[in-house]
Amino acid sequence: MSGFTVAITGRPNVGKSTLFNRLLEQRKAIVDNQSGVTRDRQYGVADWNGKNFNIIDTGGFVPESDDVFEQEIKKQVLIAVEEANAVIFMTDTVTGITTLDESMADLLRRSVKPVFLVVNKVDNSDRLLEAAEFYSLGFDNIYFISAMSGSGTGELLDAIAELIPKAEDEEESGKSLPKFAIIGQPNVGKSSLLNALVGSERTIVSEIAGTTRDSIHTHYNLYNKEFVLIDTAGIRRKTKVHEDLEFYSVIRAIKAMDEADVCLLLLDAEKGLTAQDLNIFSLAVKKGKGVVIVVNKWDLVDKETNTSRDYEAKLKERFAPFTDLPIIFISAKEKTRIFKVIETALEVFENRSRKIPTSKLNDVMLKAVESYHAPVVRGNAIKIKYVSQLPTPVPSFAFFSNYPDDIKQPYRNYLENQMRKSFPLEGVPIRIYFRKK
Repeated sequence: MSGFTVAITGRPNVGKSTLFNRLLEQRKAIVDNQSGVTRDRQYGVADWNGKNFNIIDTGGFVPESDDVFEQEIKKQVLIAVEEANAVIFMTDTVTGITTLDESMADLLRRSVKPVFLVVNKVDNSDRLLEAAEFYSLGFDNIYFISAMSGSGTGELLDAIAELIPKAEDEEESGKSLPKFAIIGQPNVGKSSLLNALVGSERTIVSEIAGTTRDSIHTHYNLYNKEFVLIDTAGIRRKTKVHEDLEFYSVIRAIKAMDEADVCLLLLDAEKGLTAQDLNIFSLAVKKGKGVVIVVNKWDLVDKETNTSRDYEAKLKERFAPFTDLPIIFISAKEKTRIFKVIETALEVFENRSRKIPTSKLNDVMLKAVESYHAPVVRGNAIKIKYVSQLPTPVPSFAFFSNYPDDIKQPYRNYLENQMRKSFPLEGVPIRIYFRKK
């Protein structure tokens, strides 16, 4: 997974959220004609031509005055330019060039980062002629698009994809130490867990959420176990991220996920699983990272005979359909079961890099196919002849079939479940592809 990050910047109501939704191929950001609807920041992962990259939508503000507005926009742009690898500077042809566009252009021209000037709402030939005025802003990379219909976005994505370096050979990364990122919301005990494992006050621990501003790398080499721990700044619910410094930290935390092989997702036992925890989880899964769920502050929970079993069942229900997850109950403060977390993370790391012999893979999976055939489509029986593991960082498998495009999601889920029953792949996302035989 590439750690390449693209920030979408621009004044309000130019269509940043519409473009963000289109690049992610889902409706995640709220879209409205009223300016300033996106008051929080949105984060996601886009995929284009086999390359992945992070996208940050730096929504505009509704200011009390133009001066305040310009100051806030300037802060967001400066942070985005500093932390992102490339910047999309969005404008729109209906309004034309405004003074805010010009001041932003002045800031971005001083940056060494690639800037893509995107002129939105160009959905007919007349607007294309009107959009020519944006050449005067002096950017080399200019794209005329309609975020609503998607026209022109392919060329923009092609240009972004060209900047993303190809993934390194896994042979090289296979020799490097496993990297575990401790992720989660602020104040769930990430720094306390790191300190408990390392045995020293490596990071500042405080009741104040967001004490850890940057990701911290710690080389662990004790008890015949060696790996790198990455303690990230807490990923706070985006409506709560008012401080610019915290926006900076969130970008760092998302980048730390890209560096890691396995993410240790910390939950607060008393608060339970929140929507933001699910958001963090889905981001880690989409990035193809191994995941270990760590329920911290378990010492503060009133327990009965089956408390942990029931708690685990409820968590898996929320994480569905990806339920093949290790869940560990710990107390970082009391140092209870903290080494079980590391043992499990190392197992998940092994599962993620597991190569299954082709003969064994076919023996198991073709029997599963025989037991339950894919549904007939348009009178045609779907036959799967062969299975092969692909040479990718995340366990990925190609099923060769006579009608690969007609195999639906329920059957894909069945095959994944059969693989998880037969092979040790706990805590690891699986990619399944169907190809023409």
